[in-house]
Amino acid sequence: MSQKQSTNTSLGVTGTILQNIPAEAEVTRIEYEGPRIALYTKKPEFLLSNSYIISDLVNLVKKRVVIRTEKSIRKSEDESKEVVVNYIPKEVEVNNIFFDDALGEMIVEAKKPQLLGVGKGFNPVDLTYKIGWRVKIRRAPPISSAAIQTIYHALKTSTESREKFLKDTGESIFRSRLSNDVEVSLLTLGAFREVGRSAILVETKESKILIDCGINPGAKNPWDAYPRLDWVDIDLDGLDGVIISHAHLDHQGFLPVLYKYGYDGPVYCSEPTLPLMTMLQMDYVKIASMEGGKALYDLRDVREVIRHCVTLPYGLVTDVSPDAKLVLNNAGHMLGSSMVHLHIGEGAHNIVYTGDFKFGKTRLLESAMREYPRVESLIIESTYGSKEDIMPSREEVELSFVNTINETLLKNGKVLIPVPAVGRAQEVMLVIDEYMRQGRLTEAPVFVEGMISEATAIHVVYSDYLARELRAKIVETDTNLFFTEYFTNIDHPNNRAEALQEGAAIIMATSGMLEGGPVLEYFKELAPSERNKIVFVSYQIPGTLGRRILDGAKQVSAMGDNGKIKIVDISCQVDRIEGFSGHSDYNEIIRFVNRLRPKLQRVIVNHGERKKTENVADAISRIFKIPAIQPSIQEAIKLH
Repeated sequence: MSQKQSTNTSLGVTGTILQNIPAEAEVTRIEYEGPRIALYTKKPEFLLSNSYIISDLVNLVKKRVVIRTEKSIRKSEDESKEVVVNYIPKEVEVNNIFFDDALGEMIVEAKKPQLLGVGKGFNPVDLTYKIGWRVKIRRAPPISSAAIQTIYHALKTSTESREKFLKDTGESIFRSRLSNDVEVSLLTLGAFREVGRSAILVETKESKILIDCGINPGAKNPWDAYPRLDWVDIDLDGLDGVIISHAHLDHQGFLPVLYKYGYDGPVYCSEPTLPLMTMLQMDYVKIASMEGGKALYDLRDVREVIRHCVTLPYGLVTDVSPDAKLVLNNAGHMLGSSMVHLHIGEGAHNIVYTGDFKFGKTRLLESAMREYPRVESLIIESTYGSKEDIMPSREEVELSFVNTINETLLKNGKVLIPVPAVGRAQEVMLVIDEYMRQGRLTEAPVFVEGMISEATAIHVVYSDYLARELRAKIVETDTNLFFTEYFTNIDHPNNRAEALQEGAAIIMATSGMLEGGPVLEYFKELAPSERNKIVFVSYQIPGTLGRRILDGAKQVSAMGDNGKIKIVDISCQVDRIEGFSGHSDYNEIIRFVNRLRPKLQRVIVNHGERKKTENVADAISRIFKIPAIQPSIQEAIKLH
């Protein structure tokens, strides 16, 4: 980054801030902190109590400004813990406290954070005054999360390197522009006329920004499995940043490889995406080692992703390069999934990348965001983009789901539901719980594999990102709405025998496409019996084992316990329930484009099988009279 740093313009920003901040604030230094300007102070309570000062500074310098405490006023961790435990009422049930030395923040995990809400007597400013740390309250996970603990450990053991990384990133972002001319190009590196390995490079005269960096789990060779970064000969040092739309591996599974081969820049994502992404990356490494394969990366590379991650809430405008600002908005696809809005230049060009999106409310999430101040270029997915991909109503979907399960349970059979750990699993759990409670779904034990349980715990931690009604229930009832008495968590392979013993049962396990993971162990045991059933509730990428079974395969090969290939006969029933998907169907895609404001200049269709991308592009061109294209991989498109 040294070349970029040489054009640093911090003096102008620093001078403006120093001229406009009261002496009483006792600001000792001003530092870059990634996309933020950090004000270090010995008197944080003054700035926190007079929030208008920071608001005025933000309006003045047009940058994000945050308050940080000088290390000299921070009490030791032991002293601070003692103060917090005595300060916060016991009924809040604090169960963990984490100190982020690089940011001077204390994260307090509490089982009942709602008891510290407005009007409850809790004053975070007073607490910061007492201990010198900025205090953040977070809902504690109902079960221990290995991903969250890994994040804490990675951050704790890299304080100095993170401080340097954040400073270097800030100097890169706020460097002087070399030209006022704006040119914007888009390079297609993955997930065009296909599903999987999503990756797009946005280039301007000033910056290079990679959006998503996924893998294709159904590919047979490396050329089709990973983003074509080789095609553009990307210099990793030249990347200004990577933006991850959501945590599914087909959108972020290649990200640790960048750090393995020398990338040292930032990755931007929503707040829940970091723990979910970490969980899935750790699971990938675990499965690869168990199956004797060679993993693309190891846990060291996963920790590097964590240390370079800048998490953002929805709706916050953030500088990511000298000529680009980023805003993440709800995509409705899964917890933390984001539509990526890039604002290039001073109003020159706006790009919205939908990623995977759901333009319709679900039990779990609100509908995708459709209101943007400006959009010239829309990049839209087309997973369910054919005219036949019209989803039934949610009531019909749920009844079909319940009926197909009842049919098998009443015959004393077992129902295997392969699910992605994040998103569909939690949606299905809510449906199973409600219908069993109503007596409309035959009561039987429901076994849930461990990673689904951990993902569900992360949903509870970040309940602010869930649908309003669900969020309100979590806060008001103070109950775990996902894990009720009907569910049994399988937290160790040795416990799977209980799920496989004689009798009716529902088993939910990953992966959703049968491409590795615990679901394969259940599949090998259950598939040969006519009494059992496999119910698919999510999209099956062509080439995956799940897709082959869905297409009618009666015999497949799978890895056996001894590491040798085992032939599995498929005599069980196979059913597919459309409608639980976190993707928009054809009607929702068209409705989203229709309601998007203001009017678009162009639409680029991606993330769909070839015929589906063509159908969506043709429909948009015909209905809205907007140029719409469906490029292939390795195409360059000039946007401005």
